[in-house]
Amino acid sequence: MRIVVAYGGTSPEREVSLNSGRAVAEALSAMGHSVLLEDVVSPKDFVGKWPDFDAEGVFIALHGDWGEDGRFQTCLDAYCIPYTGSGPEACMFAMDKTVGRLLFSVNGLPIPEGSTIKKGELPGLREKEMLGKYGSLIVKPNSGGSTVGVTLAKTEKELREGIDSCWKAYTHEDKALVEQYIPGREITVPVWEKEDGEVIALPAIDIRPHIGFYDYKNKYTSGCTEYICPAGLSEEASRKIGNLAVLAHKSLGCRSYSRVDFRGTEEDLYILEVNTAPGMTSTSLVPKSAKAYGLQFGEFLESVIKVSFNIKRRF
Repeated sequence: MRIVVAYGGTSPEREVSLNSGRAVAEALSAMGHSVLLEDVVSPKDFVGKWPDFDAEGVFIALHGDWGEDGRFQTCLDAYCIPYTGSGPEACMFAMDKTVGRLLFSVNGLPIPEGSTIKKGELPGLREKEMLGKYGSLIVKPNSGGSTVGVTLAKTEKELREGIDSCWKAYTHEDKALVEQYIPGREITVPVWEKEDGEVIALPAIDIRPHIGFYDYKNKYTSGCTEYICPAGLSEEASRKIGNLAVLAHKSLGCRSYSRVDFRGTEEDLYILEVNTAPGMTSTSLVPKSAKAYGLQFGEFLESVIKVSFNIKRRF
């Protein structure tokens, strides 16, 4: 096939996206596909160029902002261009963490206690009560990713600074999410829609930073974090977290593949978020999990393309 890998973009996650795109292009080329790498500066620019690509579809390796929040997918739908991953609505629901939390809650899925702070507001009584109750809070941009702008706050001063860092990381962001910090393990579970339509959880990955919590440095600096896959959970816990991941994926209306992040213990797990366009770099987690399942990177990408390109979008 002739495939355009859309990567780069204009979000704070641009560098991660560049790495993801190059890795995807290399793997697809090794599988015999003709691949074009396109650094996308805007959805309008991309669809304007589409006829010149003479390609069969797009592999979306964009992270953050309009590349992952449904706007790019909406434009591709409008021009009947096949693409990988979830449609506009699911992407929007997953990117807007406040909306995602609401849908998880409606579907009976466990989430941390949290609140949303609008730009210009200071931490209020609820956030201060949460800090007193839990001792530590996680502050993150409401629509960010790749742990950009994420802070662990243990004091009111750190809470205010964490909220400020959200606006600095994403200048367009208008909300910050404050959640209780969940002690225990950080575990992520990729979800994969097979070609026969069955949706399954791939092997869970136990994420163990050597120092501190799983922030941007620990996530993207080689050697800072140990990844254990499969995660070494009990059979019961593995089945439980897999079921929760699939339910979270479906509750947002995701398609083809996603990655669901958790924190907690085997007995007490909480869903943090769903990623509809997870990283595909050399240190990324979906390829590790797919390999543990028995799928090489290129094989997994081919499956994603076949399933995605056959989805009946709302053209």
